[in-house]
Amino acid sequence: MRLLFAGTPDVAVPSLQALIDSPHEVVAVLTQPDAPTGRGRRLRPSAVAQAAKEAGIPVLKPERIADAADDLRALEIDAAVVVAYGQLLRREVLEIPRHGWFNLHFSLLPAYRGAAPVQRAVQDGLTTTGLSIFRLDEGLDTGDVALTAECSIAPDETAGDLLDRIAVDGGAALVRVMDEIAAGHLTLTPQAADGVSHAAKLTAEDQAIDFTADAAAVSARIRAVAPKPGAFAYLGGQRHKLLGVGTDIAPDGMRLEPGGIGATKRAVFVGTGTGPIHLTRIGPPGKQAMNAADWARGARLDDASRLTTTPEASGEQA
Repeated sequence: MRLLFAGTPDVAVPSLQALIDSPHEVVAVLTQPDAPTGRGRRLRPSAVAQAAKEAGIPVLKPERIADAADDLRALEIDAAVVVAYGQLLRREVLEIPRHGWFNLHFSLLPAYRGAAPVQRAVQDGLTTTGLSIFRLDEGLDTGDVALTAECSIAPDETAGDLLDRIAVDGGAALVRVMDEIAAGHLTLTPQAADGVSHAAKLTAEDQAIDFTADAAAVSARIRAVAPKPGAFAYLGGQRHKLLGVGTDIAPDGMRLEPGGIGATKRAVFVGTGTGPIHLTRIGPPGKQAMNAADWARGARLDDASRLTTTPEASGEQA
């Protein structure tokens, strides 16, 4: 089949590559316009645009997808695939492909419709999530489902790691759905009316850590926003990013108040409302993220060292 691929960030690249490697023909790629990045704010193409260029596939970058409707019609596409494209599609555009638009969504629909399904699943402490491929309609992730697949969430897995893992599985799943369309065997199932939930976009409030919460909730919140935008807390008035949580258990006798820091030669622990959790990766202010144990060796920690939600609560700089 002749396919259009619409996507923008890194997480969409495995799906594009899987379709390129399939028997189907990706005739064009639709992505967001080049965006300013880095300290110099230079315009750079999206990860999907770069992958398409390397594969020799034409790239469209309209500010508004409706402006590219005539170009899309001229492609005479059989189906279109969407993975984290970044624009809503209106009926005029939805009707262009012969078989419709198929979206890879990173949850088991109808759960976690919206912008941050993986992050919210981790934040909510789930041990299982999955992916869904559905045919787009004009609603928010409401279309009929072609395929679902479950995956587990490890107790120390960050949202970033989980998203990368599902993205690879999603690429293979998309090829399977395109194969079924081509063979005339695709079956679509309406989404259930029960179990609907929404995964709102992450905010700065999701990054702040309240160490008086229970250990499971603190761990889940840190992992849900790692590696980007990253959870944060303050030590000595300076903001530190908390980017990973492990499963090591604090040594017998280590008693930590919420936010209190305890370190051994190989591990760092922070107190919560119900006991210490194991921190594995920290981003000190102005520095690259590093192993938490390496950070602790140079941080001049003492018994009074404490991570807090606000800089005022952390006291004077250590």
